[in-house]
Amino acid sequence: MSKLVIKSFDELEKLIGKELGESEYITITQEQINKFADATLDHQWIHTDVERAKKESPFKNTIAHGYLTISLLPFLWDQIADVQNLKMQVNYGIDKFKFNQPVIVNSAIKLKAKLNNVVNLRGITKATIGAKLEIEGNKKPAYEGEIVFLYHFND
Repeated sequence: MSKLVIKSFDELEKLIGKELGESEYITITQEQINKFADATLDHQWIHTDVERAKKESPFKNTIAHGYLTISLLPFLWDQIADVQNLKMQVNYGIDKFKFNQPVIVNSAIKLKAKLNNVVNLRGITKATIGAKLEIEGNKKPAYEGEIVFLYHFND
């Protein structure tokens, strides 16, 4: 799979409204969930207690934290687009996110991205990207929303 290469505001602007691509699938493991729980101090049993989740969870297994799946956005986005000619890139925001489906441990997920908007803020490019996280084998995505990056392109 080849990445989309973007080197300027003008190149990005031409892509408004277009599907930009999709990442490779990655599998969410229990170890990853446990490390995220440790990092965020969110040890709710539905995420970390495998035996209890098998008995009591409606999903019959542990599930990834929703914010774990959101935190993977920059990594997954980087598989889709290679934004070059940058002084700096900033994660600026996340908007309109709705969790539709839990990501059960050992599920494979991938990101599908669409460029919703680009704005020139006095030389800084604000890119709003529609993000849909798909779960392999499920019709419903894990979530949909928008991620916003600020790109400081070199002149």
